[in-house]
Amino acid sequence: MSVLVGKQAPDFTAKAVMADNKINDNFNLKNYIGGHIGILFFYPLDFTFVCPSEIIAFDNRINDFKSRNAEVVAVSVDSHFSHYAWKNTPIEKGGIGNVQFPIVSDITKNISRQYDVLIQDSVALRGTFMIDKEGTVRHQLINDLPLGRNVDETLRMIDALLFHEEHGEVCPAGWNKGDQGMKADAEGVASYLAKNSKKL
Repeated sequence: MSVLVGKQAPDFTAKAVMADNKINDNFNLKNYIGGHIGILFFYPLDFTFVCPSEIIAFDNRINDFKSRNAEVVAVSVDSHFSHYAWKNTPIEKGGIGNVQFPIVSDITKNISRQYDVLIQDSVALRGTFMIDKEGTVRHQLINDLPLGRNVDETLRMIDALLFHEEHGEVCPAGWNKGDQGMKADAEGVASYLAKNSKKL
């Protein structure tokens, strides 16, 4: 498994079903994210089991992502026709409804290979990548197929990145928005631990 953290996020151009259900034949990741934080997440297949719960969880929090100046993009190895059909299937009938972020078709599986989440040359693992405004991957998390991800953790990681960028401090274990940060030196560590070690 490749570690992409600290490296430029692999760019790609592919077909995608957009928030308004239009098909973008030349969806480009870097152009779409441009100047925002990007959350790129992979899921195995349309019309499956854990996947709709994750996609709906991202969509339910789309305003939370927008408020953090973050754009969400989903990818699977299905065709854009399948994505379109799934979006147009009601949730109560196994669909995902009209989710408000692009869903990219990786039918060639090249994108999944670039991000090293493809297994058995078949489907993508549940990979989540946080990309900063300069196009650098700052966080990645890969779940096996049966294990649904925690979308709130993705928001927490965005908050941590924004806090670090604004204050220059680092975010200790269990940090949440509004918590104290830590100065990245010996004095800062000692000061933080003196006040917070029992809470960790």
